[in-house]
Amino acid sequence: MTNLELSAHPLKIRKMTLSDLDGVLEVEHRSFTAPWSRQAFLRELVDNQFARYIVADDVSRVIGYAGVWLILDEGHVTNIAVDPDYRGQHLGELLLRSLMTICLARGIKRMTLEVRVSNHVAKALYEKLGFVGVGVRKGYYTDNREDALIMWTDLVDEHRVELDGGLLR
Repeated sequence: MTNLELSAHPLKIRKMTLSDLDGVLEVEHRSFTAPWSRQAFLRELVDNQFARYIVADDVSRVIGYAGVWLILDEGHVTNIAVDPDYRGQHLGELLLRSLMTICLARGIKRMTLEVRVSNHVAKALYEKLGFVGVGVRKGYYTDNREDALIMWTDLVDEHRVELDGGLLR
Protein backbone atom coordinates (compact mmCIF):
# COMPACT_ATOMS: atom_id res chain seq x y z
CA MET A 1 0.00 0.00 0.00
CA THR A 2 1.09 3.55 -0.64
CA ASN A 3 1.35 5.57 2.55
CA LEU A 4 1.18 9.34 2.73
CA GLU A 5 0.59 11.62 5.67
CA LEU A 6 -2.63 13.49 5.04
CA SER A 7 -3.94 15.57 7.90
CA ALA A 8 -3.40 13.59 11.09
CA HIS A 9 -4.05 10.18 9.55
CA PRO A 10 -1.88 7.93 7.39
CA LEU A 11 -3.37 7.49 3.94
CA LYS A 12 -3.54 4.07 2.28
CA ILE A 13 -4.26 3.22 -1.32
CA ARG A 14 -5.84 -0.24 -1.47
CA LYS A 15 -8.22 -2.36 -3.49
CA MET A 16 -11.84 -1.35 -3.26
CA THR A 17 -14.03 -3.94 -1.52
CA LEU A 18 -17.77 -4.35 -1.19
CA SER A 19 -17.53 -2.98 2.35
CA ASP A 20 -16.25 0.31 0.87
CA LEU A 21 -19.43 0.99 -1.12
CA ASP A 22 -21.08 3.30 1.41
CA GLY A 23 -17.96 5.46 1.60
CA VAL A 24 -17.44 5.40 -2.16
CA LEU A 25 -21.06 6.43 -2.74
CA GLU A 26 -20.68 9.31 -0.29
CA VAL A 27 -17.66 10.60 -2.24
CA GLU A 28 -19.47 9.95 -5.53
CA HIS A 29 -22.55 11.94 -4.51
CA ARG A 30 -20.46 14.82 -3.17
CA SER A 31 -18.42 14.93 -6.37
CA PHE A 32 -20.76 14.49 -9.34
CA THR A 33 -24.08 15.85 -10.58
CA ALA A 34 -24.87 12.48 -12.21
CA PRO A 35 -23.43 9.98 -9.71
CA TRP A 36 -23.09 6.27 -10.32
CA SER A 37 -25.52 4.05 -8.42
CA ARG A 38 -24.65 1.41 -5.83
CA GLN A 39 -25.66 -1.19 -8.42
CA ALA A 40 -23.21 0.24 -10.98
CA PHE A 41 -20.30 -0.05 -8.53
CA LEU A 42 -21.47 -3.48 -7.44
CA ARG A 43 -21.48 -4.71 -11.06
CA GLU A 44 -17.98 -3.32 -11.55
CA LEU A 45 -16.63 -5.07 -8.45
CA VAL A 46 -18.42 -8.39 -8.86
CA ASP A 47 -19.12 -8.93 -12.57
CA ASN A 48 -16.55 -6.98 -14.59
CA GLN A 49 -13.42 -9.08 -15.02
CA PHE A 50 -11.63 -6.15 -16.69
CA ALA A 51 -12.24 -3.66 -13.85
CA ARG A 52 -9.78 -2.69 -11.12
CA TYR A 53 -10.89 -0.22 -8.44
CA ILE A 54 -8.89 1.36 -5.64
CA VAL A 55 -9.72 3.59 -2.70
CA ALA A 56 -7.82 6.17 -0.71
CA ASP A 57 -8.52 5.42 2.93
CA ASP A 58 -7.43 7.72 5.78
CA VAL A 59 -8.16 5.00 8.38
CA SER A 60 -11.46 6.58 9.40
CA ARG A 61 -13.14 6.58 5.98
CA VAL A 62 -12.88 6.45 2.19
CA ILE A 63 -11.77 9.86 0.93
CA GLY A 64 -11.26 9.04 -2.74
CA TYR A 65 -11.43 6.27 -5.29
CA ALA A 66 -10.52 5.47 -8.88
CA GLY A 67 -11.18 2.77 -11.42
CA VAL A 68 -9.73 1.44 -14.65
CA TRP A 69 -10.69 -1.21 -17.17
CA LEU A 70 -7.73 -3.32 -18.35
CA ILE A 71 -8.58 -4.31 -21.91
CA LEU A 72 -5.88 -5.95 -24.02
CA ASP A 73 -3.00 -3.43 -24.04
CA GLU A 74 -5.01 -0.38 -22.95
CA GLY A 75 -6.25 1.01 -19.67
CA HIS A 76 -9.51 2.96 -19.72
CA VAL A 77 -10.00 5.18 -16.66
CA THR A 78 -13.64 4.90 -15.65
CA ASN A 79 -13.70 7.39 -12.79
CA ILE A 80 -11.64 9.27 -10.24
CA ALA A 81 -13.14 11.20 -7.35
CA VAL A 82 -11.81 12.87 -4.23
CA ASP A 83 -13.98 13.99 -1.33
CA PRO A 84 -14.32 17.79 -1.60
CA ASP A 85 -12.92 18.19 1.94
CA TYR A 86 -9.63 16.57 0.79
CA ARG A 87 -9.11 18.27 -2.58
CA GLY A 88 -6.01 20.31 -3.28
CA GLN A 89 -3.69 17.83 -1.55
CA HIS A 90 -2.60 15.91 -4.70
CA LEU A 91 -4.79 12.93 -3.84
CA GLY A 92 -6.26 12.81 -7.36
CA GLU A 93 -2.74 12.65 -8.75
CA LEU A 94 -1.83 9.83 -6.36
CA LEU A 95 -4.93 7.88 -7.38
CA LEU A 96 -4.23 8.36 -11.10
CA ARG A 97 -0.55 7.44 -10.71
CA SER A 98 -1.68 4.34 -8.81
CA LEU A 99 -3.90 3.33 -11.74
CA MET A 100 -0.97 3.96 -14.09
CA THR A 101 1.24 1.74 -11.94
CA ILE A 102 -1.36 -1.03 -12.02
CA CYS A 103 -1.47 -0.76 -15.82
CA LEU A 104 2.31 -0.75 -16.19
CA ALA A 105 2.60 -3.84 -13.98
CA ARG A 106 0.27 -5.67 -16.39
CA GLY A 107 2.24 -4.62 -19.48
CA ILE A 108 -0.28 -1.99 -20.54
CA LYS A 109 1.34 0.78 -22.56
CA ARG A 110 -1.47 3.33 -23.08
CA MET A 111 -4.34 4.81 -21.11
CA THR A 112 -7.42 6.74 -22.11
CA LEU A 113 -10.22 8.62 -20.38
CA GLU A 114 -13.04 11.07 -20.98
CA VAL A 115 -13.40 14.31 -19.05
CA ARG A 116 -15.98 17.08 -19.15
CA VAL A 117 -14.73 19.89 -21.38
CA SER A 118 -15.55 22.32 -18.52
CA ASN A 119 -13.53 20.41 -15.89
CA HIS A 120 -10.36 22.49 -16.08
CA VAL A 121 -8.91 21.18 -12.80
CA ALA A 122 -9.13 17.54 -13.94
CA LYS A 123 -7.83 18.37 -17.42
CA ALA A 124 -4.82 20.12 -15.88
CA LEU A 125 -4.04 17.02 -13.80
CA TYR A 126 -4.36 14.73 -16.80
CA GLU A 127 -2.15 16.99 -18.92
CA LYS A 128 0.43 17.09 -16.10
CA LEU A 129 0.63 13.30 -16.33
CA GLY A 130 0.98 13.28 -20.10
CA PHE A 131 -2.59 12.92 -21.33
CA VAL A 132 -3.37 14.72 -24.57
CA GLY A 133 -6.79 15.59 -25.96
CA VAL A 134 -7.45 13.72 -29.20
CA GLY A 135 -11.17 14.16 -29.80
CA VAL A 136 -14.57 15.07 -28.43
CA ARG A 137 -17.63 12.96 -27.66
CA LYS A 138 -20.56 15.30 -28.34
CA GLY A 139 -23.29 15.32 -25.67
CA TYR A 140 -21.56 12.54 -23.71
CA TYR A 141 -22.77 13.46 -20.21
CA THR A 142 -26.39 12.58 -19.58
CA ASP A 143 -27.14 15.21 -16.92
CA ASN A 144 -26.58 18.24 -19.17
CA ARG A 145 -25.43 16.83 -22.54
CA GLU A 146 -21.97 18.36 -22.05
CA ASP A 147 -19.24 17.22 -24.39
CA ALA A 148 -16.41 14.97 -23.21
CA LEU A 149 -12.80 15.48 -24.21
CA ILE A 150 -11.15 12.15 -25.08
CA MET A 151 -7.59 12.00 -23.77
CA TRP A 152 -4.78 9.46 -24.22
CA THR A 153 -1.29 8.98 -22.82
CA ASP A 154 1.59 6.61 -23.37
CA LEU A 155 2.70 5.13 -20.06
CA VAL A 156 6.29 5.55 -18.91
CA ASP A 157 8.13 4.41 -15.80
CA GLU A 158 8.05 7.95 -14.37
CA HIS A 159 4.31 7.45 -13.79
CA ARG A 160 4.94 4.67 -11.25
CA VAL A 161 4.33 4.97 -7.53
CA GLU A 162 5.16 2.35 -4.93
CA LEU A 163 2.14 0.12 -4.31
CA ASP A 164 1.41 -2.98 -2.30
CA GLY A 165 2.05 -6.02 -4.50
CA GLY A 166 -1.56 -7.14 -4.12
CA LEU A 167 -2.74 -4.11 -6.06
CA LEU A 168 -0.60 -5.05 -9.01
CA ARG A 169 -2.30 -8.38 -9.71
